Amino acid sequence: MTDMAYWTTDETHDPALTSWVESASGHSDFPIQNLPYGIFSPRVGLPRIGVAIGDYILDLPACVERDLLPASAASACKKTILNAVMALSVADRIALRRRLSEILSDEAFRTALQGHLYPASDCELHLPARIGDYTDFYVGIHHATNVGKLFRPDNPLLPNYKYVPIGYHGRASSICLSGVPVRRPSGQRKPPEADAPVFAPINRLDYELELGLWVGEGNPLGSPIPIAEAAGHIAGYCLLNDWSARDVQAWEYQPLGPFLAKNFHSTISPWVVTAEAMAPFRIPQPLRLEGDPPPLPYLANPDDQAHGALAVTLEVLLSSAAMRKAGLPPHQLSQGPASNMYWTANQIVTHHASNGCNLNPGDLLGTGTISAPGKDGFGSLLELTSGGKEPIALPSGETRTFLEDGDEVILRARAEAPGHVAIGFGECRAIILPAL
Repeated sequence: MTDMAYWTTDETHDPALTSWVESASGHSDFPIQNLPYGIFSPRVGLPRIGVAIGDYILDLPACVERDLLPASAASACKKTILNAVMALSVADRIALRRRLSEILSDEAFRTALQGHLYPASDCELHLPARIGDYTDFYVGIHHATNVGKLFRPDNPLLPNYKYVPIGYHGRASSICLSGVPVRRPSGQRKPPEADAPVFAPINRLDYELELGLWVGEGNPLGSPIPIAEAAGHIAGYCLLNDWSARDVQAWEYQPLGPFLAKNFHSTISPWVVTAEAMAPFRIPQPLRLEGDPPPLPYLANPDDQAHGALAVTLEVLLSSAAMRKAGLPPHQLSQGPASNMYWTANQIVTHHASNGCNLNPGDLLGTGTISAPGKDGFGSLLELTSGGKEPIALPSGETRTFLEDGDEVILRARAEAPGHVAIGFGECRAIILPAL
């Protein structure tokens, strides 16, 4: 986005705004102030773009056929993936959001649209976009510190951490939608007592609590994205669980970093919470500790420091097979704020493109695991169990150091700010299946 657009609110964020879709009123995730995009199929019909509103999904191609959407976005809204919507200019994205807010709040449109609203419970959801590339960052400083302490107690953060938004290129082909089970991978690992590595199903399967950033308008190859313009290249956000095989990771990551320990499966939530919807939930980036270096000039921007962090609370829950059999609810493992990112979303985008790398609409960038300073906000089992040394107790009487077959991990997120209606991201969940 340009200038103040990414953190300036408008009539679509009005807390007094209501929808004629009754279930949107007070909805925990999808009130009319949210309006996230996704790809859905009704019981009879092909995949298409929809907008979540309360317990329903509005069919956008049907809105185009009725000439209800801006001409500038009509073609993009008729697609079966969101890449073209993500690629819209900031002005066109704002115009589309305003029009959707209007037709879903004005009673005059009820008759025309009721037949194009589908109960979400009757629909199948699909991956939101064709993901050309996926990059995972490491900007959760408390996670980086906690993990570093396991291997380097006296010097947990490497010297480059506070200068460089660290990242690595992941595998887009194995990104799956919430609800798709995770097959326990096999891999090469070296048990501490063994003289040589073995290939077998992994023992230390872990989750990672992350946010995903969807790239909007891209940049030509060779043309960096200035930090003052980075916000306009972010189309929206989702939840991301970048599953990790910790025993494989410990053996393989030197010297080139993550590979088979990370590329077997990543899970994302189905709804794209737009950058425009997040405007009320922009907060100042936390101040760096005394003695920390300031960002290099290409990553420094006063507006980004004043509005670049997100007022989002992240949550992880676990449900074991025994818990579900006993009728026990999922157990909360941790909860913490997304503001525990050392680098902002805009800095992530700018750094990624700083060497001229071209980003494309529908590319996905992960923040890396976001942890809070205290144990109740840790974003992985590796941290919660101190590398497997301190098992955690579940309400069923079971304990966990790492994930077991039949476990289901659920991620949730909620954006809140004084004077505004809170919005949610929907769930990001998956069950662990035994290795083949």
